Amino acid sequence: MMSLAKKINKEEKKNNNKLGTHIKQNLIGEKIMWFKDRLPVGCQVLTRQQTFELIESYLGRFNEELEQIALKNSVGQRKNRQHASREDVLNITKKREIEEFETCGLEMPDLMDIHQMEVLRNWNGELRFLQHFKLRRYARKHLT
Repeated sequence: MMSLAKKINKEEKKNNNKLGTHIKQNLIGEKIMWFKDRLPVGCQVLTRQQTFELIESYLGRFNEELEQIALKNSVGQRKNRQHASREDVLNITKKREIEEFETCGLEMPDLMDIHQMEVLRNWNGELRFLQHFKLRRYARKHLT
């Protein structure tokens, strides 16, 4: 027989694993939706150059917000930074994604495959359909 404490610990671990999975799925879903929203109209598949440009745009998606935060911090006489945690999260995310793109590759939908492009176009944003995507890692060295 399992003690009550062991059962409680087991349930907590199971719930934490579920939460981690949901967070990861959410992040992947947001990334895929970002690419879906920016696909060129009427394009069957993307060329290497188009894929590279789309990734560059993706990597720079936080630039405007970071500029706004820097502008707010430059105005006024405050010693501490406003929106410091948001700025740190954006900078860390941007740095990590750029590093991935420069080394092992950024994981994203295969935009050079006609079948995956069809899946992407027909996707309605539901996370349960993420399993239909074949994600591929694109690195700078593969696209230039």
